[in-house]
Amino acid sequence: MTKVSIKLQGISKKFEKGNINVLKNINYTFKKGLTYSVIGPSGSGKSTLLNLLSLVDRPTKGKIKINNININFNDYDYNDNLRGTKIGIVYQDRNLLTDFTALENTYLPSLLLSNNEEKAFKDAKKLIKSVGLTKRLNHYPSELSGGEAQRIAIARALINSPEIILADEPTGNLDHRNSQSIFNIILKLKNKNRTIIYATHNMHFAKMADCKLQLSNGIIKKYHVKG
Repeated sequence: MTKVSIKLQGISKKFEKGNINVLKNINYTFKKGLTYSVIGPSGSGKSTLLNLLSLVDRPTKGKIKINNININFNDYDYNDNLRGTKIGIVYQDRNLLTDFTALENTYLPSLLLSNNEEKAFKDAKKLIKSVGLTKRLNHYPSELSGGEAQRIAIARALINSPEIILADEPTGNLDHRNSQSIFNIILKLKNKNRTIIYATHNMHFAKMADCKLQLSNGIIKKYHVKG
């Protein structure tokens, strides 16, 4: 039986400014071992959904369970720890620290959880090698191409071996060749104990997921499931 990873129960999100209901009473279960793509036009709520899943934002109504544990959005310490240990996030604009090298950007999240510098350094080098950028270890973000910077962002997201990977338009600023490379890396991260969810405007990349979801009028519609 496939294990539950994230369960949304009656999730709604309303922005008071403009009185906009972005998400409306969503009930959905994301399962371990599967990859999910989320499509929808700009403003449909893709980023809002991922922000809720990453616990960066809180719903207006409803509950979120991660591994069958109810999330208390007032328990900031627990949620920060859960995000740091279980959730890896890849942003469209990469969000690399400009004053730190590729290696430093990658191992810093590990040091936030542990003072084991030797392990953080070793794990970061291994991850950077896995995305093909060993020769860029000591380069700063300004010295990396867009595709290289995004690969470092992926390595950083993986440093704490997350069970959940969330990617918000991870190739939105890249050309097709680099985009294909990034999605190949992301989809190879799939394993039986991990859930991967990514938002994209690109139907080609959306169709590469096991489960394809569409956000429309504030609700999730399943438009194809493989297998």
